Amino acid sequence: MKITVVVVNWNGGRYIAKCLTALGHLHLPSGIELETIVVDNASTDNSVSVINKFSSFKLIKNPDNLGYTEGNNVGIRQALASRSDFIWIVNPDIEVSPDSLTALVKAAGIYPQTGIFGSKIYFAPGYEFHKDRYTKKDLGKVIWYVGGLNDWNNIQGVHPGVDEVDHGQFQDDRVTDFITGASMFVRRQVFEEIGLFDPGYFLYYEENDFCRRAERKGFNLMVIPKSVAWHANAQATGVGSPLQDYYITRNRLLFGLRYAPLKMKILLIRQSLKLLFTGRPWQKKGVWDFYTGNMGRGSFVPGKPL
Repeated sequence: MKITVVVVNWNGGRYIAKCLTALGHLHLPSGIELETIVVDNASTDNSVSVINKFSSFKLIKNPDNLGYTEGNNVGIRQALASRSDFIWIVNPDIEVSPDSLTALVKAAGIYPQTGIFGSKIYFAPGYEFHKDRYTKKDLGKVIWYVGGLNDWNNIQGVHPGVDEVDHGQFQDDRVTDFITGASMFVRRQVFEEIGLFDPGYFLYYEENDFCRRAERKGFNLMVIPKSVAWHANAQATGVGSPLQDYYITRNRLLFGLRYAPLKMKILLIRQSLKLLFTGRPWQKKGVWDFYTGNMGRGSFVPGKPL
């Protein structure tokens, strides 16, 4: 069995070494051929020099920032061309445990109807949303993701159990609405039947869209809690940043108008028109770009004020 890990990097020189080091320390089940592809999206920091230190990994340097969606697609196409059976998408701000891949491979054998598997992901120590809630012994055990629900009333993905300290309440494999792109283990057949990530999203909501398309083709989605990782949350984008304002606002419209119930589609259109006049600057631009068809990267330029 061949497995390809795909890591997309953009200006992650401060943290990607931890991710790649952890991938290099994976315990491999017997009979597994593993390759790791790092796709750099035209970083302007020291990312490439950091990645080059991991000489056993393949580096693909994109001449431009293709976003999370098409950046991953570059690596996925390479993996499919090399006849990989599974593709494991891992974000650069994730550290996986040594046995995380073994748990995913085992689950893939147990659940043949499942097309996409996800890991249980904790906040990396110090990256919790509510730092004052926890004792020192809790750090590293605070849940970030152990399954996702589509909240159609608000057109957003929800992480049940987020911010809880793990005391063993999330030990069972479970079917879920979506798998986070932070750690997404995908059968080759899923890509062959539904295609790759939709580059129209560029960033945010793309994994929700991908999972909905997989479900419609009859694939189950499952979280495997014995596969464990830690997430240094929002290192690349920043919580509440203009980048998040723009892409979440715009792509929520794209996702919601594709998949939400009719009643919520109507409400979403009303909300978007209100945002167009009363929202923050990049929210307004996100709404405008959606309705004018300016998708993909769209109008957002990092550091450029409106």
